[in-house]
Amino acid sequence: MKIKLLSIILLFTYQTGFSQTEKTIKGHIYFENSIVPNVEVINANSKKVTVSGANGEFSIVAKANDLIVFVSKNYELKKVLIDEKSLDKTFITVELSLKPEELKEVVLTKMPAIKLSKDAKWEQGKLDKMALEKAAITPKVIGVYTGKIENGMDILRIGGMILGLFIKEKEEKIKHEVPQIEFTVLAKASCNQKFYLENLKLKLDEIDLFLQFCDADPKSKTVTENSNVLSMMDFLTTKNLEFKKL
Repeated sequence: MKIKLLSIILLFTYQTGFSQTEKTIKGHIYFENSIVPNVEVINANSKKVTVSGANGEFSIVAKANDLIVFVSKNYELKKVLIDEKSLDKTFITVELSLKPEELKEVVLTKMPAIKLSKDAKWEQGKLDKMALEKAAITPKVIGVYTGKIENGMDILRIGGMILGLFIKEKEEKIKHEVPQIEFTVLAKASCNQKFYLENLKLKLDEIDLFLQFCDADPKSKTVTENSNVLSMMDFLTTKNLEFKKL
């Protein structure tokens, strides 16, 4: 009886001592099938610390019921409780979770609704009015020039308007200075004499008179501006029918 009792005590003592024996736990850290290096591996009980290598592997001494904590800047904190099964394993795998991205604070400012119009002058007047209202409530900084006239329009925009007037005036001047081609000259240059004699069936001495007749028609100016041979021939053919009736 004493022998059996002694055997039970020795067996219990052996198992207790075995369960408290520290072992080196080896493992591999990954995230979505990718290795995670430089992860701090901390034994919260013994305060021992190690770091996972470039291949994501680590090793740390632990015993049953020790808490192993995995810490990384870009990943969520991971805790693993070491049990008897973990001690029996030669290699464990630890999967981390990525930290959610923090959204920066966004400040929403209510803006007045602006309805656009096809009238550019009306729209500009509306914008000027809004600028004046904004300027009225904007604190003034003495001694600092902002480029704007007090209770007025933006000086840069005024300069742009003046420059636009000069450009427009110059374009109109150039347009007036360009000599206009006379209809009769263009008609003779576009269609040769054979066209008048054979196609229009005009006599040689009738050509100039016919062209003067065509030039009297306001449509001749449009034909002259287009300077298109086909348009010219079509116009002359139409006018020839009228000329024949005279």
